[in-house]
Amino acid sequence: MKLIKTEQELKSLIAADKWMMNILKTVEKLQLPDSWVCAGFIRSKVWDYLHEKEYRTPLADIDVIYFDKVNLSENYEKQHEQELTKYLPNEPWSVKNQARMHVVNNSTPYQSSIDGMAHFPEIPTAIGVRLTNGILEIAAPHGIKHLVSGTVAPTPYFQKDSPMHEVYKSRIHNKQWKSIWPKLQIFY
Repeated sequence: MKLIKTEQELKSLIAADKWMMNILKTVEKLQLPDSWVCAGFIRSKVWDYLHEKEYRTPLADIDVIYFDKVNLSENYEKQHEQELTKYLPNEPWSVKNQARMHVVNNSTPYQSSIDGMAHFPEIPTAIGVRLTNGILEIAAPHGIKHLVSGTVAPTPYFQKDSPMHEVYKSRIHNKQWKSIWPKLQIFY
């Protein structure tokens, strides 16, 4: 199994992927406040790398998040998806404003996009990347250790004693990640 040990190695893996860099450059054009491309966009790339896959595992969507307390309308998110689709029409864009997503998790309002990421169900999914003036930035509120070791565990908000734990278990069951990446270790 190939290993990634540092955020710099993770950035290098992303920087070497022309498709990923094109996605990041496209998202940067929108200049959304506190925006990141996150979740499966990075997770799948790393797990494909760890499993030495020759081809990219298809993504259900490309998760773009941002934080804007002023425009909380879901319609505004759809407008951003349409803008991204004008640039790259064949990509499955999904844009979510983290200033309103706390309602989904039934939690207190998030303070930033990174706070929103911290509330994602799985630790290796709680990661984002963005391009700012040619510089790659990684946001990993729970670190990268789980992601780069192929370990799946719930974030603190989805732990076993949490009312959200059933959501975590359901996602693990529905995603069937072990059938795609058999070396993963999944913890409940």
